[in-house]
Amino acid sequence: MTKSLTLEQVAAYHRDGAVWPIDALTAEEVARYRGQLEAFEKAEGVSLGKHPRKLRGKTHLVFPWMAELVRHPRILDAVEDVLGPDIVLFHLTTWIKEPGDGNFVPWHQDGVYFHLFPYQHVTAWVALSPSNEQTGCVRILPGSHRLGPQSHEDKPSPTNLLSNGQTLAMPVETKGAKPMVLKPGQISLHHTHVFHASDPNTGNDRRIGVGISYIPAHVMHTSPVRMTGTLVRGEDRYHHLEPEPRPNPADPAAALAFHAEAMGRFFNSHQTHAH
Repeated sequence: MTKSLTLEQVAAYHRDGAVWPIDALTAEEVARYRGQLEAFEKAEGVSLGKHPRKLRGKTHLVFPWMAELVRHPRILDAVEDVLGPDIVLFHLTTWIKEPGDGNFVPWHQDGVYFHLFPYQHVTAWVALSPSNEQTGCVRILPGSHRLGPQSHEDKPSPTNLLSNGQTLAMPVETKGAKPMVLKPGQISLHHTHVFHASDPNTGNDRRIGVGISYIPAHVMHTSPVRMTGTLVRGEDRYHHLEPEPRPNPADPAAALAFHAEAMGRFFNSHQTHAH
């Protein structure tokens, strides 16, 4: 028996490599989470996506509200339906596109830079603002995950939101691409190998999404760098990842210090991993 998804939705995830939309957050929760994010941006005078401390990554280590979001029972219920009961958060990225800023994400697979095995990582993409074809929602090629891992090339540019501009080396036939349209508070789930991309935001609102990367506890990271992770549901009998502390509002300096270390390990693993 499933906890959140219907059997048809679970079948769609395995067939297509993604399932959406899934109702998760209330309107009040969306307003609170977005309000917390934008209050921080206003105080810092910079978008979270461009913060010099790289706070768009592993943001759950810094903000108590994000640590709450990644443990939201409605999100985890949906993730459990495709991964099983023992769930570890491996990474998190906040994806922000301002209207007219030209930011985009090229066709890629998440697995190329996560180095996880077996390939059972799923991203829960949480919409905190409208994510549609005008604002530059994620698009997928259904069924492409069944091709397995593919070669990528680094094509960095100022408007490419991927850290190294990782782009599929093979030509991508986009005719069958599907837009994963989400209302605020809805989520999508996508497989680590599904081909996906997103276009610039040509709408009137910011496009704010939180991509939460979950894995079953038995999944390993194949880099020699020991990575960090957060057990968010169930039990971890494997301990492949260094546990991450929940941010303490009374000690933000400690949270920032651990975040810097964890992000350093994450980026260092890209350079030390044997391709």
